Amino acid sequence: MNSATRDKIIRTAMDLFWVKGYNSTSISDILSRTQVHSGSLYHFFPGKQDVLIAVLETYRDEIDVGLLDHAWEGVEDPVEKIFALLNGYRTHLLTTDYQYGCPIGSLALELHEPDPRVRELIDRNFRNWVDAVENCLVEAADRFPRDLDRRALAEFILTIMEGAIMQARTAQDIGLFDRNVDVLREHLDLLMKQRAMQDS
Repeated sequence: MNSATRDKIIRTAMDLFWVKGYNSTSISDILSRTQVHSGSLYHFFPGKQDVLIAVLETYRDEIDVGLLDHAWEGVEDPVEKIFALLNGYRTHLLTTDYQYGCPIGSLALELHEPDPRVRELIDRNFRNWVDAVENCLVEAADRFPRDLDRRALAEFILTIMEGAIMQARTAQDIGLFDRNVDVLREHLDLLMKQRAMQDS
């Protein structure tokens, strides 16, 4: 059994979980899409939850190449990197007719009482996202109030992103997403004005 087969199963499951949801995706769906024999799948993954764990581990390990590098291509300003990241989700919403949102957020909402390992991986993925945004705020530290709780603000930005996606997908109205992001930008602008006053 080669690693290419395992990777094919994981990539297919990522797409199916994103489009259909975890509970609505069956092992048969994965086998049909991959054209992999059941014996090959069960060699790598004894059950569907094992596939889910591998999917979550892949998201965890590939946040740079799978998300950040693409979103931040050509963007140097750390504050604008935050908005470029959010714009990536906006683009997904529009180009998929509101079918795609945040895969981790969708799984977190769907799996009400996940296995401890699944819960841990979902949490790790959220924390990796928050880490990336917090790093942007650290890079721009000289533009924000000295006593700013950058971690809390990064967590707040994650909350805005997830909530904006959920509302926009439900209403199929990108305006809901845009208005949330506009309020965030206004908030960051106010924080930067506070720092300018501190320095004056």
